[in-house]
Formats: sequence, structure tokens, C-alpha cells
Amino acid sequence: MRKSLFFIYTVYIFLFVLDSVFGIGESTVVLGGESTWKTAEYRNGITEVSSVRPHPVLALSSAAGKTVSGYTAASGVMGNFIPLTEHALDLSILFDESNTGFYKDKTGNYLVSVSPEVEAVDHRYARTGAGAALFNGTGSVTVEPQSRNALFASGSRIRDFTIEFWLFPLNMENGEQIFSWVGTRLINGNYVIQRIRCTFNKNRLQWSFENFFTSADGVSFVNTEFSGNTPVVPKAWSHHLVRFDATTGMLEYLSNETSEAIVYSTVAGREKGDVYTPVAGNNGVIRIGERFMGIIDEFKIHSVCAGRSPVQKYIPSGGRAETRAIDLGTNNSGVIRIDAAGGRVSVKGSASGGFNSEFRENGRFRFSDMSEMNFFIRSNQNPYLLNTSPWISFTPGTNISGISGRYVQIAVDFYPSANGETSPYLSELRIIYKPGEPPLPPGNLTATAVDGGVLLHWKRSPDSNTTGYLIYYSSVRGELFGNDSLLGASPIDAGNKNSLFIDGLKNGTLYYFRVAAYDYISGTINHNVGEFSREVTARPLAGLTLAEMFPQVSDAVPASSMNGF
Repeated sequence: MRKSLFFIYTVYIFLFVLDSVFGIGESTVVLGGESTWKTAEYRNGITEVSSVRPHPVLALSSAAGKTVSGYTAASGVMGNFIPLTEHALDLSILFDESNTGFYKDKTGNYLVSVSPEVEAVDHRYARTGAGAALFNGTGSVTVEPQSRNALFASGSRIRDFTIEFWLFPLNMENGEQIFSWVGTRLINGNYVIQRIRCTFNKNRLQWSFENFFTSADGVSFVNTEFSGNTPVVPKAWSHHLVRFDATTGMLEYLSNETSEAIVYSTVAGREKGDVYTPVAGNNGVIRIGERFMGIIDEFKIHSVCAGRSPVQKYIPSGGRAETRAIDLGTNNSGVIRIDAAGGRVSVKGSASGGFNSEFRENGRFRFSDMSEMNFFIRSNQNPYLLNTSPWISFTPGTNISGISGRYVQIAVDFYPSANGETSPYLSELRIIYKPGEPPLPPGNLTATAVDGGVLLHWKRSPDSNTTGYLIYYSSVRGELFGNDSLLGASPIDAGNKNSLFIDGLKNGTLYYFRVAAYDYISGTINHNVGEFSREVTARPLAGLTLAEMFPQVSDAVPASSMNGF
């Protein structure tokens, strides 16, 4: 058994020395490709596309910013969009009448009734037109379909739609409900409640759709809930719009002409897979201003997705993806280069017509149509301090200098073509790096024998990242697997000391000693152990005292107190 251990240890020493002679080899971390893009945690205007390469790639999302698959987000109040204010209207309540009892739907599709608590205000308090509706938190405007042509008529399978209104909140308390719709459906003998709600939550509008988006067979649902990013300002007018595109499943919320949230009515919640479309249940009722304090004006529903126009597919400002902190395994790892693979992709003729793709590896990812990708990297020993490190631009495939640390982060900026019709895409990243070397060995190791023990002393490792030392000992040369000491079997952890008394050794036996420095692998309890020091020997002898070897130390002091001498 000891011969086997000796052989294993000899191989280890050989490999250790060989590695120290030829240097630690390169290592690689792969992002994307078969490894997936889970590491790309931050994505602004970026999505995964699965139809370009064998594995999903990162590309610009057509649902980014103010352009969504051929639809332009509101660039002004909806009154500026003539197609939406005329033929596309499904419900239009202007609140211009001086008496709430006269409130009506301009299209004639819905019957409007008003609680007595709701008051009419004139043009001085309205956002537009001759008046608006004032709510005090207890009443509401109730809207019920009275025509089979109504978008929310019982059993109606809805395609595109847009809901919009002007809002002047007073208090903005959590739970205030601006708008709701409730209906029921009978599915497999059971009644299912359907709801749409728009409420205040943390000074933002929160939208929820429950059992509203339905599968093609009508028996399963996709539920979704989202909030705006921008707080709604109290006692000020703001415009709010939600639109749905039945072709892509995109559901977008805009506040004051700015896109606040985009979700998809698909099982995956992304821009792919089967799209679930709305089905209006029976006896559906819309309530406006219920549990709300403030003014509402110009409440409208359209039967189209707002802003249909032949605009460019991708916004000029592009998008950005950033990886999370990538762990390279050891401190002071040095990045040698980063290889990248990708290209540009454009959609063929129709939205479902597939892709044209151009592929390349490394170099400047700039294409003839002016689409491009720019790459950045930063590093740090601590993943939580990456934000304090500056982004450094690099060109894929070329050597990188000055980037070292335990953790790295990569960012990629994507820009579309000049005409906005093509997007660059990123297929794979490969981080080629040299793992950080462990600490250099300590120097000037000495061993002084006494009765039943040996005092070791050494000069500290010159590496500042050294956090401790391991003592290897044995009575068999080259083995270093001793277990005689009262301190335990070899190796013994000396901590960050530069001396240690090895007690409990056999008198008359020659012992061999080596010391190695180590640092800790961040976030673990494992050591990153360096090379061995030179080997020293000592033979404990009966009657040999510490006072004889070190006159300045009394032999009355217990041997155990010599640890750390």
C-alpha cells in the first residue's frame, strides 16, 4: 500500500515539476453554442433566435424600444393615428357630456352606465375635449357589450387589440383599480373566471391578464402580469396604452409614448412558440374607475394593434447583452484572448419566411450594410466589485493584455444595418485564459530537532496573495505521508505563520520536511497550493531541550507553546 502511495506521489511530484518548468497551460470557457446563453443575464433589446445556427444565437429583438415587428410604438397621443380613431375603434367614451347620465360609447357597440358617485368635470379639468370623469374611489363607469360586433362580446375570439386612456391620479394608493374586465367561460363542465386588471402598485400601473389568452383548442391559458418602469406622477396627466399583436403574441405597455414592458402570450413567454390569443367569456363587464381617485379621459379600445406602419424592423440605437460574472477558477487568472463566432441575419419576405444568414469567426464584426457588434470586457478578483472596473474594448481573436482576475464579464453592443432591416448575431464566445499561478514556495526552510519534535522555520513566500502554509513530513524520503506528529498527519496546516513546532515525533528517527504556500480559492474552502520548498531533515533525540537549542527560550515552557515560534 505504501509503495502504491509512493508511486502516486512520485507521479504527482513529476507532474508538478513538469508544470512548473513548462508553465500552466491555457484553459477555455465557452459561452453560447452548445453551452447555451444562460450566462447572458442582462439583455436590452436582445433576444435568442433559434433558426439561424444549429444552436440559439443572440440577435436584436424586433420588439425592442419603439419598433415592434413592423409596428411603431406611440409617438404621440392616439388621436394622431387616424387609422385608430376611425375604422379601428371598438369602444370610445370621450366623457365630454356635462351630465354623467349622458355618457355613451361613440361606436354603439357597448352600453354605458354610471354610478351616482362619479362626477362630470368640464374642459378646465379635462385632458382633451369638453369634459372628463371624476372618480372618488367608490363608483365606476360600467360598460357591457350590446352588439355581436363588440370586441368583448360573449364568445368573441379576439385578434389584435389596443386599450388606451388618459389618467390624472390624486393619491395613487396601492390597489387603486383604474380598469377591469371580468367574464366567465364553461370549460369541461367547469366555470373559469377571466380577468383583466389595471391597478396601482408602488406608484406604477400594474397589468394582469388571467385566463384571457387561450390556446387554439380553447382549454388552456397563458397568464401574465407586468408593471411599468416609470412612476406615474400624481396630479398630472399621463397617457397609457396596452396593445396586442396576435401574429407574434406581443403584448406591450406604453406610458407617455415610451415602451414600459413587453411580454408574449406564449408558453415560454418569449417571441417563439404557439401564440395564445384572447377569447372573451360570457357576460363580460368592463368597469372604469372602480376604487380609483382621480380623473379619467378618452377611454378607447381599438380592434387593431396600435400604430401599424411600414417602419424599419430594428431601432437604430440597437441593443446590448452582458454576461454575469464568469468564474475563471483561480485568482490572478490572465485573459489571453476571446474568440467569437457570429454574423448577420435578415428576415426573408414575410414574418414567417425564415432567415438569411452570414457567418464569420473573429475579427471586426462590421458588415457591408453597416450592421455591427462591439465587444467589451472587465475583470476583478471579487465578483461583487466588477462594477468598479472599467469596460475595455477588444477585437475577437486578438491578444488581450492587462485583463486579469478571478472573475470576468463580457458585454456586446449590437447595431442594425443602416436601413434597420438586418441584425448582427452572436453564435459563440470562447474565453481563452491562463489560470492564476499558486503562490511561490517559502525560502530558507530550517529544521531544528529537540526531544520528541522538530522546530521548523521559513521565510515567507514573496507572493502577496499567500494566505497560509502546509507542512509535509515523513520518515521515508520522498514520500511525505507521515502521521507520527501529535498535530496530525501530513500535511499540517500552519495557517499564515512562518514557523511551527512539530510535536510527538519519534526520537532517533530521521524526518524529512517540505513546506508549500497556498491561497484560498475564492468562495470555497479549497486551497490553491504552490510548489514545495527545498527539503530539510532533522532527527529528534532524547534529552535534547529547547533551552539548549534556543537559550532565549526556557525549557519550562511546554513544547506546544512553541507553535508559531
